[in-house]
Amino acid sequence: MGIADKIGNAAEDMAGKAKEAAGKASDNERLEAEGQTDQSKADVKQAGENVKDAFKG
Repeated sequence: MGIADKIGNAAEDMAGKAKEAAGKASDNERLEAEGQTDQSKADVKQAGENVKDAFKG
């Protein structure tokens, strides 16, 4: 896994957490759901990168 991939996945996860928190604070369910979706996408990408790393190592 490249460092750029790690940074991108972490950034997407952090952005999702921020969206979710903003949605909760403003009682905006759509924004909260978007944040959760962004976090899930980042988790899936991270899992895929971990599988690639396992086969490379």
